[in-house]
Amino acid sequence: MSQLVTIYGGSGFVGRYIAQRMAHQGWRVRVAVRRPNEALHVKPYGAVGQVEPVLCNVRDDASVRAAAEGADAVVNCVGILLEQGKNKFDAVQHEGAERIARIAAEEGVRQLVHISAIGADADSESDYQQSKAEGEAGVLQHFPSAMILRPSVIFGVEDQFFNRFASMTRFGPVMALVGGDTKFQPVYVDDVARAAVAGITGSAAPGVYELGGPDIMSLREAVQLILKVVLRRRLIVNLPFSIGGVMAFGFDALQWLSGGLISNGVLTRDQLKNLRHDNVVGDGAKGFEALGITPVAAEAILPEYLYRYRPQGQYDAITGSAKNLKT
Repeated sequence: MSQLVTIYGGSGFVGRYIAQRMAHQGWRVRVAVRRPNEALHVKPYGAVGQVEPVLCNVRDDASVRAAAEGADAVVNCVGILLEQGKNKFDAVQHEGAERIARIAAEEGVRQLVHISAIGADADSESDYQQSKAEGEAGVLQHFPSAMILRPSVIFGVEDQFFNRFASMTRFGPVMALVGGDTKFQPVYVDDVARAAVAGITGSAAPGVYELGGPDIMSLREAVQLILKVVLRRRLIVNLPFSIGGVMAFGFDALQWLSGGLISNGVLTRDQLKNLRHDNVVGDGAKGFEALGITPVAAEAILPEYLYRYRPQGQYDAITGSAKNLKT
């Protein structure tokens, strides 16, 4: 019988790419998610019955154990950018990660890959980064041979970074940024998946790997690249952190006053704390080179999915070509 991998959060942005690669390698893939009926898109990644969504909540021991039962390898892709309801940073990214590692060890799982983030720091001012660091510590406590991946901001068709700013280019002549000088090292989602596969199959050594793409760019430079791809011209204004703090407080207050009915998807106070620090691979950190992977540059991929934000969408290329025709 083929080997089995359980991917917690396997229908999400990163998890679906890992699931697809593992299915192509002949593994059975169990996709553990809170809403299996919303994860049916993963089933065609393999042959009939090869990829199956199952019910799981990482805050619950019993469902985590049921999803891990019989698995040869486990991957934890569960993470949140915003706190909503019971899904708090600590509950999901600390306690949830530790629960998965503990139960995986108890179930005799051979390989564990945990997706964390660059900047994970128990002493950070950010609750997000604190929870990431505490999750890593919990994973290593119960599963010392785990592979921990710390990607910078991840890009790809379904990303929440380049898509978000590309969407903003459609409204008004000015783009106001907070933390415009903060540096990022965007990494392609499928490159992160390739790194995870190396850990799942045991072809990579255990340990912590920081994953960044070939280019380091500031937030302002990232937006300039987006504008180039979407064929728009906008004035970029870098707002001081003091103004960003007022904005974040106001948006957070609105979410609180609405009882969570209005979600702060613009800028939170915790995100503002993260924007004060660069998000790049640290000096001396193990990364793609240690895994034998050459990462793909953002500029090579962005036109494949940001074209829809151009003034005429997919037809801009046709219009530009038509202008070159001689009458």
